[in-house]
Amino acid sequence: MEALVLGLLTVGCLAGFVLFRRRTIPPVRGRTAGPGRLSVVIPARNEEANLPHLLRSLRAQSCPPWEIIVVNDGSTDRTREIAESYGCMVLDSPELPEGWTGKNWAVWNGYRRSSGDLIAFLDADIRLAPDALASLIAARERAGGAISVVPFHETGKFYEKLALIFNVLGVFVFTSFLERTNPRQGLYGSCIVVSRDDYERMGGHASVRSEVMDDLSLGARFVAAGIPVANFIGAGLVSFRMYPQGIRSEIEGFAKSAVLGTSPIRPGTIALIAAWIAGLIASESFFAFLGRSWAVPLAAGYLLYTLQIVYFSRYIGRFGGVMLAFHPLSTLFFLFVMAHSAYQVVLRRQVVWKGRQIKVGGKFSL
Repeated sequence: MEALVLGLLTVGCLAGFVLFRRRTIPPVRGRTAGPGRLSVVIPARNEEANLPHLLRSLRAQSCPPWEIIVVNDGSTDRTREIAESYGCMVLDSPELPEGWTGKNWAVWNGYRRSSGDLIAFLDADIRLAPDALASLIAARERAGGAISVVPFHETGKFYEKLALIFNVLGVFVFTSFLERTNPRQGLYGSCIVVSRDDYERMGGHASVRSEVMDDLSLGARFVAAGIPVANFIGAGLVSFRMYPQGIRSEIEGFAKSAVLGTSPIRPGTIALIAAWIAGLIASESFFAFLGRSWAVPLAAGYLLYTLQIVYFSRYIGRFGGVMLAFHPLSTLFFLFVMAHSAYQVVLRRQVVWKGRQIKVGGKFSL
């Protein structure tokens, strides 16, 4: 039995290394002349805490954007005033039409006012290194089509660090070699760079107007239009701080996409992720088997997983030594949010995000 347990743990760990790809963006140092003017479109709903960090980083770019458009999506805080203080073009998102989600409508209106040859869609919680835009433009030129970036997660408070397992799994999905030929391959919505011509050719956010997982659906639309999609890890260039507003917003944010986000993933990727999670949970159970013969292989597995997670975290986020050593806390958080997400999607048929009730369409089931 001990050999069987050790085998399960070893297979799980190996699945993690198969899934993870260190696909970072090569940095481009110094100012470079891009292939065209770059418009930055930022949808913002109650983002007074995040927006200054992003706008300061955009000001400091070695390759400055042509224009920065902040779409104020019904904010009740100082989002508009902050954007105006940085000299941005600020649009108030028009009343939400039937059949649109709030973010898609805000992004679409930002695009319609933009004039650049390239467009970068950035969430308000993004933070950019000085050479980030130059590097993103160069990466898009090499890859062609649309690119997106999984940002490096900068955490602050303890509850933010509970996102460890979610962030690991997110990078697994977006770097898995199996997903690169997936006709439903998604984009990571926090940071997308695309040419205007390609965006218009696939129909833009109007083509995914009702989708909760707009970024995943958007990637599939690009692929269907014959436009390649490439995803990268943002370590060293693109980072974010996801949920500084509190643990409730963190739970809502992950629950919104936890179950829905699994639908376009290839079965092979899901199987590898399941193997990794099964091994992870098995290794973390060694605390319950102290004093028994199973404790030794489980402890060995726990050490293997801990070392692996420490390695992954160098490219995924800053979670602190305590969370890396006691990752069962993050695993419990992951299981709770998955259960909450399943309840919202399967039973209630709607998810909650930023004060809005968003209906889940289709016949989704687990």
